Amino acid sequence: MAYVITQNCCKDASCVPVCPVDCIRPAGGIGEFTGTEMLYIDPESCIDCGACMDECPVDAIHYDEDLPENLLRFRDLNAAYFERHPLTPDSASAPKQHSPVAAGSLRVAVVGSGPAACYAADALIAVDGVEVDLFERLPTPFGLIRAGVAPDHQSTKSVVDLFASAFANKRFGCHLNVEVGTHLSHEELLDHHHAVIYAVGSSSSRNLGIVGEQLPGSYPASEMVGWYNGHPDHAEHEFDLSGRRAVIVGNGNVALDVARVLLMSHDELTSTDIATHALDALSGSSIEEVIVLGRRGPRSAAFSVGEFLALGHVPGVDVVIDGVEASELAADPEDDVETATKLEIARDYAQRASTPGNKRIVFRFHCTPTSFEGTAAVTGVRVTRTDDGSNDDELIETSLVLRSIGYRGVPLPGLPFDQSSGTVPHDRGRVTDESGHPMPGVYVTGWIKRGPQGVIGTNRSCAEETVAALLADFDDGALTRTVADREALRALMDQRGIAPVTWSGWRAIDSAERERGTATSRPRVKFVAVEDLLTAARSTSG
Repeated sequence: MAYVITQNCCKDASCVPVCPVDCIRPAGGIGEFTGTEMLYIDPESCIDCGACMDECPVDAIHYDEDLPENLLRFRDLNAAYFERHPLTPDSASAPKQHSPVAAGSLRVAVVGSGPAACYAADALIAVDGVEVDLFERLPTPFGLIRAGVAPDHQSTKSVVDLFASAFANKRFGCHLNVEVGTHLSHEELLDHHHAVIYAVGSSSSRNLGIVGEQLPGSYPASEMVGWYNGHPDHAEHEFDLSGRRAVIVGNGNVALDVARVLLMSHDELTSTDIATHALDALSGSSIEEVIVLGRRGPRSAAFSVGEFLALGHVPGVDVVIDGVEASELAADPEDDVETATKLEIARDYAQRASTPGNKRIVFRFHCTPTSFEGTAAVTGVRVTRTDDGSNDDELIETSLVLRSIGYRGVPLPGLPFDQSSGTVPHDRGRVTDESGHPMPGVYVTGWIKRGPQGVIGTNRSCAEETVAALLADFDDGALTRTVADREALRALMDQRGIAPVTWSGWRAIDSAERERGTATSRPRVKFVAVEDLLTAARSTSG
């Protein structure tokens, strides 16, 4: 018998060091990013101790005999990975913990509060003596964990529990509702800290650049994600849900999340932490079909095995694979395990009979949007087939189009920016100037460093690489300079009327939202207006 890693895997790799027989793969070292979507446990080597399950921050690991039906395929997937990649000893030595530093000798500002920022702050606080100040423009922390992870993925959101002890540390300062670039400048951060790590993500959605893209009814999928997750920037959005069909351009995991949420029943949605305004709107939705468009074929689809498989278990929803030849769904010997499994799942879906009365998620591959039709609003998407050389076009009628084709970063005041990649130029996390030389004391991590790729846990290795570079610079004396202390920082904010939400303030918000959820048998009921969040923060915070 063995344990099995399943759909929720975040690739945080917390499970790897606790395994007494070293049978979890592939686990890259600091700054190394493996090509798989998830981690796997070798069933032949697992000794059934359960240490990995206890350590997993997102409840993704199950005993194989206890796997629910919707996760059974992961037992074979874990085994198949090791058939292709037989387990070999990991020769990499565990990274050594940095020795303590003198009090006040290393104070670091972390800008942003998403997973990359949290992992960076956690790694820094682990070094005794290091002080960390985290700055976030919203009154709430955790970035896309709170505002990007689908509301029905509650286990995934529990990864934030990893950071609780670090953020409660007396050497950690939490400054939510403080926007760097508005309330405080880059230069002022450097005046009060020996180093600054920017972990601001990629907040801008990519555009298609086709006619009609800006018509009402056409939106970045990120706006809908923010809307149903209660992000204050998107809570006031309105989407036309009166039509029978929605179209999503792109087929990554965000596209699948949106498609699923659009078609979930009211009863299913009420068991999640979806924002109340979105719950009310979706309860009256007329959408019965979501078409997911992909420019390339199923072999190149961007969605993960776990998210694709999960669609087949959404009650009352059929998954349709449209217009794909059977030969395209056959695995090739050179396909990796995850690609082969996705094709196998697609074959299963293609062979299923439709259920009368069910809603539908339809996957259309080899389709390139060429224009959005309509005058006052979107009435359809014109697409061209790209697989047969015919360039035949087709009009798909719809009043709601969501573009899910990726994200890019935006320029940050005081930092260089690479327009082509949408990232800040760097060398292993050290921000570099136009000449390629490191800018003293300035670092990046997360999507603004590497681009919008990877899952939540990918940010751990990314952040550890940046923190390792920062600590090496500290050891080399590159960060030795006189900076103002925390009292001076607080005085500056007080002078400007800046009232940060502290960690205790966030805990007050969290507690209030959970209490609201308990009253309605939901995980939480979110506050979505900034003023309401601030009121909740002040209610019991110190």
